[in-house]
Amino acid sequence: MIRRAVPLAALALALTSCAQQTASPRQQGATEPPKLEFKTVTAPATGELDKVTWNLPYEPQTLDPIRSFNYAENTVLANMCESLLRLTPDFGIEPGLAVKADNPTPTTWVYTIREGVKFWNGESLTAEDVAASLNRHLDPALGTWWGDYFQTVESIKATGKMQVTVALKQPDVLFNQAMATAAGAIVSADHAKKKDLGSPAAGVMCTGPYTYGSWKSGDSLTLKRNDAYWDPALRAKTKELVFRFIADETTAVNALRSGEVDGQYFYLPPAGLGRLRQSATGSVTLGKSLTFWTLLGAAKSGPYADPKVRQALSLALDRAAISKVVFQGTAMPQRTLAGTEYWGYQREAFQKAYEAIPPETPDLAKAMQLLTEAGSPTQTVTIGIQGSSAVHEQTANLIKATGEALGLKIEIKVIPVEQYGNLYSDPKAREGVDAFFSTWYGNVPDPLDVYTVFLDGGRTNFNGYAAVDADVRKARAAYDEAERAALVTTIQQKVTADVPWMPLNNLPVILYTNNRVTGAVASFPYLYYPWAAGLGAR
Repeated sequence: MIRRAVPLAALALALTSCAQQTASPRQQGATEPPKLEFKTVTAPATGELDKVTWNLPYEPQTLDPIRSFNYAENTVLANMCESLLRLTPDFGIEPGLAVKADNPTPTTWVYTIREGVKFWNGESLTAEDVAASLNRHLDPALGTWWGDYFQTVESIKATGKMQVTVALKQPDVLFNQAMATAAGAIVSADHAKKKDLGSPAAGVMCTGPYTYGSWKSGDSLTLKRNDAYWDPALRAKTKELVFRFIADETTAVNALRSGEVDGQYFYLPPAGLGRLRQSATGSVTLGKSLTFWTLLGAAKSGPYADPKVRQALSLALDRAAISKVVFQGTAMPQRTLAGTEYWGYQREAFQKAYEAIPPETPDLAKAMQLLTEAGSPTQTVTIGIQGSSAVHEQTANLIKATGEALGLKIEIKVIPVEQYGNLYSDPKAREGVDAFFSTWYGNVPDPLDVYTVFLDGGRTNFNGYAAVDADVRKARAAYDEAERAALVTTIQQKVTADVPWMPLNNLPVILYTNNRVTGAVASFPYLYYPWAAGLGAR
């Protein structure tokens, strides 16, 4: 995504605290964090609308739920394809297409499917549809993007007309929670047999408050209100929802300000955020989120493979300055990978553990001491950044300046935007890269969902960090919430200290809506909850 870069001189001025060396144990002049209000919903609509036009940051690659692990795809699908459970705007989990989920043994989940639900073609939802949808994740030929939640699944079977039983190889607390995301989305078993499921030609066949209308590649995607929807509380207030694919941010901001487009979710602040905030035709809402900005460690040798080097760089950073300059005052400094919105249980335990972790205030003197203990490395640390991204570039410039203030050599490697995604899946793409930036998120309100990435041998454990593997496995098997919280807080303390991934900032949902519309969900669950059902006239 292309953003206007802040001039380096201004960046350096705003971040001077990063280069200060003083006798004080804490850096002087560190930036004050912003004071922000985060919401879960916008004001309820007072009436219906015939049509709302919404922009996506790019055109979806597919609408097949098992390959929908991204922003644009889930923004659309959340209004069409419902899951067994619902992740609500306030991060709760409630019944969806399953009226209840029973756990009679540690390795068994039994789902009772809701009666009276129909697909858009009028056919009734059955256990066979549910089993067929979930079993698609177990077929290697289909290539699900939700495989981490199905790695412990032994079998999925319809064990009654309206009952589905999932047998696990071992206890797994994340599986059931994942049924509130697109991992638990249900499509018609007959429609799922289409080889081009999710394409413009085939679309999808689901049960949600909006039906699939049409998809004109390169132009727009249209959803129609499902007037036979089963849940009256979420009956759509707008008859037609049209998605545009305006990828260029300047063009998108102009379309929003002019009223050509009624709204958009941003996962990173656009260069024109200030113009949107000042717009007379609409308003910006910051929503609670599970997304965070992080530096992912990928080094298995060299200076950045040393925890003390990572600790030193992390300790010297002015995260509040990143929020102010890079994120235009929208992001909060983050001392742990999993922030407060992940605390879906045992909040007091997580709060106590969080407060025990030192705050994000830069400490250059201690950072330099750690580098000395690491042997004052002279080798270069290479950080990969996405090309054409001011957010990546500006954060990298800050980290490079911080490293130089410590005497650490840092090189920035620009990777073309179309190749950047390979860093997540291809070890060869990570060769010569010690770390790279990511807007990462877990999917459910459980910190374990984030720390599971550090399973030994896991596909996203890029630097082979194995120090918490045993505890992660124990935690995934711990259905008792107090026991799990104790394990997860121990994991969090170790990960935060070792910095295999460096927490930088919590990223809110940035929602812009035209003054004529309201009722959209403002928080992160918009990716899995029918966020547009309440969208209507102000």
